[in-house]
Amino acid sequence: MNGAHFLCLLATLLMVACKEDGTKSLARASGKINTIAVIIDDDLWNGEIGDSIRNKFASPVTGLPQEEPLFTINQYSEKLLEGFMTNGRNILVVKKEPQSMFSVINNEYAKPQNVVHISGRSVGEILAIVEKNSSDVIKLMKKTEIEEAQRRFDTSVLDVAPIRKKFKIALKIPTGYKYAHESERFMWLKKEIISGSTSLLIYEVPLNYIGKHVNAIDKIIKMRDSIGNLYIHGTVSDSRMITEEAYAPYLSHTTLDRKTAIETKGTWEMKNDFMSGPFINYAIIDKDNNRILVLEGFCYAPSKEKRDLMHELEAIIKSVTRQ
Repeated sequence: MNGAHFLCLLATLLMVACKEDGTKSLARASGKINTIAVIIDDDLWNGEIGDSIRNKFASPVTGLPQEEPLFTINQYSEKLLEGFMTNGRNILVVKKEPQSMFSVINNEYAKPQNVVHISGRSVGEILAIVEKNSSDVIKLMKKTEIEEAQRRFDTSVLDVAPIRKKFKIALKIPTGYKYAHESERFMWLKKEIISGSTSLLIYEVPLNYIGKHVNAIDKIIKMRDSIGNLYIHGTVSDSRMITEEAYAPYLSHTTLDRKTAIETKGTWEMKNDFMSGPFINYAIIDKDNNRILVLEGFCYAPSKEKRDLMHELEAIIKSVTRQ
């Protein structure tokens, strides 16, 4: 037996062995960002269970000027689970069965993938399971979608050497973004889109700017408005970006790059001009460098839905790493 024949035989035996011990090569999960496939019979989908799933998984996204769903939900009958629907990243399977069950299987049919199985003996049992677990499932699916967006950035990333040099961090930024403005402690990157743009701001403020015993939201609004006054202007003279005065932003605490961060979501407007849109702001407490590092994304897209535009900006910001 020559070497080529031996290698072919070895490869065949390895493939057979893999099949016999139950392992298999998984296809890459596919589909649009922020989409869930719900596998459920029509009678359950058109009743209380369907209402509950829609209320949880298609609730309005926080901080957008118009209502847009957290996820786009596509409902399918159970028989399609054996077909093309198995390649989705997020799948929710709901059944009425003799046994009550909740489980999350990672990479059941493809990779990366979350397949959530929910079953119960009655409508009431299924509703209770959805109510109890939906928050954790949403967090898991949102994390998966952020990571998927970041993976897609890898196909064409911007050179972030100027960011690394100035701020001692790195970010994954798609090449559609351009460096728009730079000063000593400030940088603005911008991507032009049809009828608008998306923007990323990077700047730093003193570590003690947001004290422990102050109203953090007031300080962040004041910080944002001062940056808008200095750098972000409209087409009309004396126009500047401010935090929209009519609605209080949403504030929460999180962790970025293993550091405590304050997340603020809300809407901005252009003072003395007719422009507005959503923003997401992260103030990262960076004690190692004696600063608060601020990463903010905002968009201006009056004729477009904004959920996925803001999702891209959030994915860019959450890719931050120390250098």
